[in-house]
Amino acid sequence: MTGRLADGTAIITGAGAGFGEGIAKRFAEEGARIVIADINGREADRVAGEIGAQAAACHADVTDTRDIDRMVAMAEERFGGLDILVNNAGYTYRNQPLDDVEEEAFDRIYAVNMKAIYLAARAALPHFSAAGGVIINTASTAGLRPRPGLTWYNASKGWVITATKSMAVELAPRGIRVNCLCPVAGETGMLELFMGADTPELREKFIATVPLGRLSRPRDIADAALFLASEEASFITGAALEVDGGRCI
Repeated sequence: MTGRLADGTAIITGAGAGFGEGIAKRFAEEGARIVIADINGREADRVAGEIGAQAAACHADVTDTRDIDRMVAMAEERFGGLDILVNNAGYTYRNQPLDDVEEEAFDRIYAVNMKAIYLAARAALPHFSAAGGVIINTASTAGLRPRPGLTWYNASKGWVITATKSMAVELAPRGIRVNCLCPVAGETGMLELFMGADTPELREKFIATVPLGRLSRPRDIADAALFLASEEASFITGAALEVDGGRCI
């Protein structure tokens, strides 16, 4: 541990698995105190338990204002404040034609991928110190180079990128930096949905579109998030950082 986030407190949503879990554990390695927020309370408990005393689990649905308020209150009560907010929770549907997507799935995309960022920012901003803070949103390469079969998901991630840039401009006078990550599909539970099915043939076809020749891994995303959260990125705001092995080139 080098302590790049020593004495800082972070809330990470969707931290019970995948990219969020990777970010939580990487931040903890660098000294941060973490609120592990996830709709799956058992997995949030597991990740917090693996990290130890510097982590607290919060069973939270990011589309519910009450749960959002509770996770922010936990950061204050357990760790004395808030320095970093990582809006990582996300949702998608199985790859399919845009006109086959049910309204319920569209509404869930809107609520989790978009509205949740508004709810979390609104709740968290009053708790950042006068010195400022950091917000990191998880977008996607889908918001930069959309592909067929995930149109409404792609659009939601384009929204995240635009929201990030607008937030960055508006919050800069308050010393709050806002950036987003644009990962390529990774080795997480959502991969099967992105591809339609998880077969060796489909994986090979997808990996062939990534110049560096593999899917993303939670550690890749965690290292990028750590950089954006650290003082090393103190002059970076409004960026949409591609963590994609060159897929967007």
